[in-house]
Amino acid sequence: MNLRINARTAQTYLQDRRAILKASGVLIPLGFFGGCAVQTPAIRPQEAPVSDKEIKAAQQTAVQAPPKKLGLKRKIALGRITNETNYGQSLLRDRSGDPLGKQVTDLLSKALTESGAFLVFERPDIGKVEAESRLTDSKLNLIGVDALVIGSLTEFGRKTVGATGFVSSSKRQVAFAKIDVRVVDTQTGQIIFAASGAGEASTETASTFGFGSQAGYDGTLNDAAIRQAVSEAVSRLSTDFNTRPWQTAILKTESDRLFLSGGKAQGLQTGMLLTVQTSGEKIKSPQTGATITLPGRSIAQIRIDALFGDNELNEGSVASILSGSLEGHALNQLVVRVKE
Repeated sequence: MNLRINARTAQTYLQDRRAILKASGVLIPLGFFGGCAVQTPAIRPQEAPVSDKEIKAAQQTAVQAPPKKLGLKRKIALGRITNETNYGQSLLRDRSGDPLGKQVTDLLSKALTESGAFLVFERPDIGKVEAESRLTDSKLNLIGVDALVIGSLTEFGRKTVGATGFVSSSKRQVAFAKIDVRVVDTQTGQIIFAASGAGEASTETASTFGFGSQAGYDGTLNDAAIRQAVSEAVSRLSTDFNTRPWQTAILKTESDRLFLSGGKAQGLQTGMLLTVQTSGEKIKSPQTGATITLPGRSIAQIRIDALFGDNELNEGSVASILSGSLEGHALNQLVVRVKE
């Protein structure tokens, strides 16, 4: 009963207000006042076009699926990833280094590993690995890498934008980040290629007549923006890295069998035909100063008969010779390539 009385009272009040405003020459629809007390729902934080969960699922599918063509996973390591922006240069810097740069390094290392396109080796914290090796009195068998990924966080910041109307207001927090990386060949020091990644994350709140959502500083937007920038950079690195032609080496010969380096993870399958070639003479170019390998000569055709190994570092293949001969050639002077 009280609710009905209150509703009637509110309706009468609104009709009176409308009559007063009409007499004053101001025409406002009756529904305008009826909507004043309606709370505007907060807009949810915006996410990337593709969520982290979808990216991880796609990467896992790519890793599990057999390669469509023979390909080598480049051995890479992170050489230096630092924060070169003004953000965090004083308040967030500690004695052990650059916290924001370390965050980008960890995120980039994780994304490179999960992409399934690289063999990633530890370098930023290699001292801790060596200390553990000395503690357990075990030999640390480090593997050299093909390339170093070096770069920095070049853009990072936050801004707050908003709009204020007659009865409503909105506030939007935006965080943005950009990283630039380059890939350096460890044998020549040449920059093979460079890539960039950018990301943005935001959240918005709105209110009408003071009713609505209220939000303070959201620190997670910084992490989301950096994560998106890292994902974009890794995606570009994965595309550019797969341009190197595939080849492998002969590990050992035993009677009529050959043991090759590389197995399922690189796309090798039983029944596949390959060719054995001489590695070719290496000559230093007087024009560029770089070492050029001359084309080799095909000496045998082989077939993959079996695969062995349980991870990308110890996988191998067993092959048999179909034609030709390896006689008179040192194994370290031979390479195995795809038969053209």
